[in-house]
Amino acid sequence: MIPTAKLERLLDRFHAVEAELASGVAGGTYVKLSKEHAELAPVIAAVEAYRSAEKQFGEADALVNDPSVDSEMRALAEQERAELKVQIEGLERDLKLKLLPKDAADSSSAIVEIRAGTGGDEAALFAADLLGMYQRYCQLQGWKTELMSMSESDLGGIKDATLDVIGTGVYAKLKFESGVHRVQRVPVTEASGRIHTSAATVAVLPEPEDVDVVINDKDLRIDVYRAQGAGGQHVNKTESAVRITHLPTGIAIAQQTEKSQHKNKAQAMKMLKAKLFDMERERIDKQRAGERKSMVGSGDRSERIRTYNFPQGRVTDHRINLTLYKLDRIISGDDLGEIVDALVTEDQASRLAELETDA
Repeated sequence: MIPTAKLERLLDRFHAVEAELASGVAGGTYVKLSKEHAELAPVIAAVEAYRSAEKQFGEADALVNDPSVDSEMRALAEQERAELKVQIEGLERDLKLKLLPKDAADSSSAIVEIRAGTGGDEAALFAADLLGMYQRYCQLQGWKTELMSMSESDLGGIKDATLDVIGTGVYAKLKFESGVHRVQRVPVTEASGRIHTSAATVAVLPEPEDVDVVINDKDLRIDVYRAQGAGGQHVNKTESAVRITHLPTGIAIAQQTEKSQHKNKAQAMKMLKAKLFDMERERIDKQRAGERKSMVGSGDRSERIRTYNFPQGRVTDHRINLTLYKLDRIISGDDLGEIVDALVTEDQASRLAELETDA
């Protein structure tokens, strides 16, 4: 059973948020309240469905136990009561999932960083495969993607790339992609046909709202310079490239993808905000005494999370011991959702089990 007092508090808060929004608040307060309202709305809908089913169950139960009710009516009430019992169990589980403590960044857009790791040219080619995989997966989700930066290798791979993924709930699905991805295959450069193991690192950062991160201008050093192409060749003759250094933390972001200095500065600021937001989230997480890590891992970027074995055509996610023999469709991005959904489900199940244990 879910405590009635908790449900009442949720309903009270939802009505209070609605009243504040109707009062004509503006600016950052409006943005925060709108976000909270959007997050609470599906929970309130689940609460109302659960309560409605409970009320109907009570009415059916009263008919079953009423000695004045005829046998035919009682039989119908017993059938309805049995159906409602099953329905209530499903609604209660759904409501419990919605009541689980949420990562405040789950509804956010995200920035995905991909870097080639050990393995030289083969690692760079694998990093390019991962970039294509995420771009296709995001397209299937209806999310907008923008390549913020990319450094190519000699054989068509990438040394590193930064992908901006814009949409609702992006971080909730992509956050479990952070970590080391390992590939086992015969490189195109390998004449003897030996299988090599290479790796690439993925980092997924939630993209903060402007109200989440405040940066003082005095804390920034902004340098502009001419964008460089391969071999040091000038891409253009104007100083369009931008490097922003956050003096208190030492974080430096360089951006030269766009031809416009203004656009490069905006992109660099977006990356800097995401880095600072992520740093603050990590600091808070470490301060939480007794915080338990879920089965899908901590999001540690040094943690090996998945292996893509080309000779066997399989992909294994080591955190949930899931192996799928459809590597081609996963690396293409078409079936990546199968792994993402399994990770989200496992995370929910483990947190729900913890919640029920603590109750």
